Amino acid sequence: MNPFLETQLLLTRRHFFSLASWGVGTAALTSLLNNDLAAGTGLSTELESSSVKSGLPELPHFAPKAKRVIYLFQSGAPAQMDLFDYKPRLIERRGQQLPESVRKGQRLTGMTANQETLPLAPSVFKFSQQGQAGAWISDLMPHTRKIADELCFIKSMHTEAINHDPAITFFQTGAQIAGRPSIGAWLSYGLGSENQDLPTFVSMISQGTGKQDSQPLYDRLWGSGFLPTKYQGVKFRSVGDPVLYLSNPPGLGSDARRRFLDDLSKLNQLKLKDFGDPEISTRITQYEMAYRMQSSVPGLMDLEGEPDKTFELYGPSARKPGTFAANCLLARRLAERGVRFIQLFHRGWDQHSKLPQQIAGQALDTDQASAALVQDLKERGLLEDTLVIWGGEFGRTIYCQGKLTSDDYGRDHHPRCFTIWMAGGGIKPGMTYGETDDYSYNIVNDPVHIHDLHATILHCLGIDHTRLTFKFQGRHFRLTDVHGKIVKPILV
Repeated sequence: MNPFLETQLLLTRRHFFSLASWGVGTAALTSLLNNDLAAGTGLSTELESSSVKSGLPELPHFAPKAKRVIYLFQSGAPAQMDLFDYKPRLIERRGQQLPESVRKGQRLTGMTANQETLPLAPSVFKFSQQGQAGAWISDLMPHTRKIADELCFIKSMHTEAINHDPAITFFQTGAQIAGRPSIGAWLSYGLGSENQDLPTFVSMISQGTGKQDSQPLYDRLWGSGFLPTKYQGVKFRSVGDPVLYLSNPPGLGSDARRRFLDDLSKLNQLKLKDFGDPEISTRITQYEMAYRMQSSVPGLMDLEGEPDKTFELYGPSARKPGTFAANCLLARRLAERGVRFIQLFHRGWDQHSKLPQQIAGQALDTDQASAALVQDLKERGLLEDTLVIWGGEFGRTIYCQGKLTSDDYGRDHHPRCFTIWMAGGGIKPGMTYGETDDYSYNIVNDPVHIHDLHATILHCLGIDHTRLTFKFQGRHFRLTDVHGKIVKPILV
């Protein structure tokens, strides 16, 4: 049920007249204004669309290829030309000025806009072609090379944001300005859960070894925005209780906790009947979820039952809570249990200086575990209906930020083109889509915008991105705003 419609349905005549001293006048005015008055309050009639008469979209709109998503977000922006976007012609141009014909007057950040020169810095890492499709992959990613035939590389991603926070916010919510629901919240709202004992949407954060002073990540990145808060992501922690406030207070046993929640639920139901506030319904739901999670989460987090070969697959850090490898293993366990959207953030990819040293640490953190996750899902028959995504918020510049030396360079932010990869869940394996110029600076074929990526992700889950909407402050909002084209060539 749409919470705003539910509010209207629960609003009794007695409650209406008791709280609205100007109620009759308001009703008359609303009638005169053709119900537009409700738009300014955030209340939604939504009676014009048959798909939302019940309060929620009728989803999925068509048979889905994917049931769930695991998003391996590489926070800080990996340098595409050091990992996947091979540019051999630049080797002989090392140290030369970036041609103005390539830059085309595009904006730079304040960190390099005042540099006297923009010297080209080709990657110092070796590349080789992998898989039947011959995907170019850096030697920084030896394990990713082994699963090349499972991956679809998109080399023509682009965004409008040039700084980290708006860029990450754009990827997670479809807007650069905070306040919109995250993609996981949209899926929670639209598709619901396959497991009543775990959250529909889980997020986890790991810190990279490449750079310790990396960009902060805010809870709103897995928030629900203007959707009811029951759709927001639940952050799992690596220290103490996996979920905050999940354990009972000292001296409170399970039976006492159950009686307390039953009584509290009765009180909340009375208030829900009186006020119809969707947040009261959310509290009731979340209290019950927390109680069930007291039993389900410890079993989820207990990795003792995993065989040694699983830890060998994910890498030596997989046994250490809070690492990217451990989180990847937990992501597989969450996928097995039907969690709809699993978001892993790995920090530390912001290499403005000392890139060769720092990016090697980041690759070491993520390469084996990312490849292991794809392989593990496939062996368990889960990859077919699990969509896995790997990538950051934008790319890096081919020119050096700061001083270019024989063995060191840094790279600034670059929104014009970058690379991500996808696997499983309705995506064609073993292919590369899109192409950049010889400088990995501009897209020359098949551009893919963030809105296009979101539309494609929703399509894999059986959702028409133009029909998954929520009316807020008089407007029907959606993840893709008024944009988005499905990238059909990468679909099975």
